[in-house]
Amino acid sequence: MTTTQTVTQEQPLMKRPRGMAAIWHDSRIIAWRNLVQLPRTPGLVIFTLIQPVMFVLLFTYVFGGAIGKALPPGTTYAQFLIPGIMVQTIVFGTSATAVGLADDLQKGIIDRFKSLPISRSAVLTGRIMADAIRLTAVASVLIIVGYVVGFRFEGGLGFGLLMVLTAVSFGAAMCWVMANIGMAVKDVETAQTAGFVWLFPLTFISSVFTPVYTMPGWLQVFARNNPVTLVANLLRSFSVGQVLPGATWTSMALPVALWVIGITAVAAPLAVRRYRRV
Repeated sequence: MTTTQTVTQEQPLMKRPRGMAAIWHDSRIIAWRNLVQLPRTPGLVIFTLIQPVMFVLLFTYVFGGAIGKALPPGTTYAQFLIPGIMVQTIVFGTSATAVGLADDLQKGIIDRFKSLPISRSAVLTGRIMADAIRLTAVASVLIIVGYVVGFRFEGGLGFGLLMVLTAVSFGAAMCWVMANIGMAVKDVETAQTAGFVWLFPLTFISSVFTPVYTMPGWLQVFARNNPVTLVANLLRSFSVGQVLPGATWTSMALPVALWVIGITAVAAPLAVRRYRRV
């Protein structure tokens, strides 16, 4: 028996996973690569964490007195605000997906990924996985700040976990939209601007900061059907452990689930197709 045969028998080469196993394997590697890069961009991390804290403090102590008067009796503004701020923060945080992909394109990293024997969809899936973990961390920081200003999980820890899971799931779906934007503009500065241009009206014309019924009638039509409003209201129900008056768990959770599934079903395939063409 030759030396080559001995080595082959004693140390067989590991076979590369195939199918979904390969996508999962490659996605985890890409996700880890994106996570370890975060400490190298402390400015982005600090801004992502400080922004929601500033919004909470400003709206609680500057606008809370006025807006709180429009809330139903027994509802504190902190209890109303924190679920809404969580949605707003996560939606704004998805812009990092566009910026990250645009940066990878500018630096030629995407071209290097394409030259490797990895799944094409894994590059994007890994990016979304890493961003979902980052958004979970941001939501956790926001909850801590919320407890300082008076927010409580009145429904218990289980509902609290559902609150975070729902918010991050919606954020992950929105990340696929931002992935398309990042690959379309291929420029970091443009990607950041292109994201916020439509995220601002989407979040501010909603129930994030104020009840929808305080808005002009013509604006309420959009605000009530805005997915940000639907998610924010569902999170508020989770925070108190019961649905809003006149609603059921099905009537509140089903539209949110449909938005998350619908956005992902449309944006994810488009992002993978665009990735193959960039």
